[in-house]
Amino acid sequence: MKKIFILTGEPSGDKLASKVISKLKNSKSDIEYLSVGGEHLKALGIKSLYNLKEITYLGFTKVLLNVFKIKRKINETVDKIIEFNPDILFSVDSPDFTLRVAKRVKKLKFGIKTIHYVAPQVWVWREHRAKKLKKFLDHILLLFPFEKQYFEKENINCTFVGHPLLEDDEKIKIDISNTIGEDRKIISIFSGSRSSEINVLTPILLKFIKLMKEKYDDIYFIFHTINEHRQTLKNQISKENLRNCDVISDEKIKSYILKKSIFAVAKSGTVSLEICKAKVPSIIIYKMNFVNFFIIKMLVKVKFANIINIAADKEIIPELLQEKCNSKDIFNKVDEFLSNSELPKKQINEYQEIIRNFKTEKSSEIASSILINSL
Repeated sequence: MKKIFILTGEPSGDKLASKVISKLKNSKSDIEYLSVGGEHLKALGIKSLYNLKEITYLGFTKVLLNVFKIKRKINETVDKIIEFNPDILFSVDSPDFTLRVAKRVKKLKFGIKTIHYVAPQVWVWREHRAKKLKKFLDHILLLFPFEKQYFEKENINCTFVGHPLLEDDEKIKIDISNTIGEDRKIISIFSGSRSSEINVLTPILLKFIKLMKEKYDDIYFIFHTINEHRQTLKNQISKENLRNCDVISDEKIKSYILKKSIFAVAKSGTVSLEICKAKVPSIIIYKMNFVNFFIIKMLVKVKFANIINIAADKEIIPELLQEKCNSKDIFNKVDEFLSNSELPKKQINEYQEIIRNFKTEKSSEIASSILINSL
């Protein structure tokens, strides 16, 4: 029996991996799996060596403070992969963790094929990394078409598969009338998938909601999260005595609620593409400590944080970062969109042009077929 080890480093990677592996399991049932994954891979019946939160560290300073712990985790993961002896090591995103593991695995057992999904963002910073990847990666699966030039230049085997989060979903009707009412105006809130992000952004977002309530008493705010953080968010909302808020973690309900939303406020990241796919106007927010932000500002070579804005080379989706990431500025920007019906239409029309280039017919199937052909 063929074996695949799936290596992720955070919830977003776990979600991406699950979309590919779901297609793979449907077309080929005689494969044994093991992973470092989260709840999405677990839902497919795939065991994880340990909980993802053990390796999800955010920011340069956190990594430095936990460097020995991370090193131990890398060593432990490498040992378990070698012991499992897979035909393919399928690593997904989180390059600072997954690629360090893949490099060591390839060195110890050259016969294991290494396929990495979600290329390191060499177009943002550290372009020289592309050359180094050739030594230990057999294939890179790319989300965006403009990435090919960086890897083909180094003669690295790569394929543009498109972004799976932009794939068309099954149309499932979900009844939410018993919880928030079908005719309720909803704003979807995404405060991150890591504890460190949630701890920083949630208090700011709750203050924003209070400001919104003073002007818009008919809007319901839904926090989208994973099971692990659901109760934490509920507790924070309860402390603030906010009755126009709720928290959801069920994937199907999250998707349905997002599509029904009149607006979204989201932490910068992959979720922005899901919001664009749902044709919902949005802004993105982010805040980190000064040291991390200073380091990133020194290293990055792009003007924007959001992939839509980077691809367009202009700010289509407003970015409220660092000092601008505060309750008053978030309120002002959301209020601006809700008060002018032309702004949401303009944003949606502009980003639809951009994401059209990120889509392929069946992204997950293309990726899964590459895995099958590599076995």
